[in-house]
Amino acid sequence: MSAPTLRTLAKTLGLSRTTISDALRGSPRVKADTVRRVREAAKEAGYEHNPLTGAVMSQLRRSRGQQFRGVLAALEIVDAKRPAHAVRYNEAVLKGIADRAGELGFKMERFELGPEGMRLNRLDTILHTRNIQGLVLLPASGLPDLSGLNWERYTAVYADLFINHPPLHCVCLDHYRSMVMLLRELHERGYRRPGLFMEIAIDERLQYRWEGAFLAHQKYLTGLVEVPALRTTNLSREDFIPWFRKHKPDVVIGHFPEAIEWMRSCGARLPKTHGFVCLNSLRTTEPCAALDFQPAQIGARAAELVIGQLLHNELGIPVQPSLTTIPARFLEGPTLRAAATGG
Repeated sequence: MSAPTLRTLAKTLGLSRTTISDALRGSPRVKADTVRRVREAAKEAGYEHNPLTGAVMSQLRRSRGQQFRGVLAALEIVDAKRPAHAVRYNEAVLKGIADRAGELGFKMERFELGPEGMRLNRLDTILHTRNIQGLVLLPASGLPDLSGLNWERYTAVYADLFINHPPLHCVCLDHYRSMVMLLRELHERGYRRPGLFMEIAIDERLQYRWEGAFLAHQKYLTGLVEVPALRTTNLSREDFIPWFRKHKPDVVIGHFPEAIEWMRSCGARLPKTHGFVCLNSLRTTEPCAALDFQPAQIGARAAELVIGQLLHNELGIPVQPSLTTIPARFLEGPTLRAAATGG
């Protein structure tokens, strides 16, 4: 027996193929009773609706045969108070999404949400009308809430550590692994008193991944002196200098490059006597060693995951959300002594 098609369903039910197609994708143009009857008949016949078919055929007609598989929506919650480095990060994630989506035959479109953007109900209508079902949510301040969307229509990935409303698959930096990699690099360069400073809110949001990796490796790397981490609510010169003078770290690790000047005010000469590594290269204000979070790679991986889910008709909130992580890339800089070379 041949597989059921829109044509055979239309013939069986006495409806047009357009009505069958609209009913299967839940178009508001079709009466609820008709939608129910079509879906029941499709299920009984073993028909599997591909949500990309309509978008593909529509675009093929417009593009005269150019390869096209669908559209991904990149959702960003607009926040006027978002710091500049976070804005740059999201722009890099967006580029990664767009580039990888294009390689896989998809177009990316950006939508802004929040007080300075559109409301969820308006977004829901637009996405549904245009048959856009693959979503990537960009990193947002606080805990984003997209539970107001009709999730039976969509599949999505959040390009950050976790989201609970609703719980979705996530892609983000591997903070723990990145810190482990950095500490081993510093150890190979001869540093034996690494010191970490951290604003409490940053590490709390990451479930203490930075500090957890730092404290663990203080105990297991050969010959390290344990320097207590500096944890503050709002890092300041008044917090940093007493800690630096008391514990005498030979290399300092943290998010805020202002610490370079504070170290110099205490007599440190970088990189001759001390070292510094910024934990986020997007925060740097002068050349220095840093970690690159690889936001474009995170965006690209998010696009891959969403497209994979689309092609398998995996719509809705996942039963078991997963976390995919990508390690940071170490960037050389003049605030660290050079790595030893063989010879």
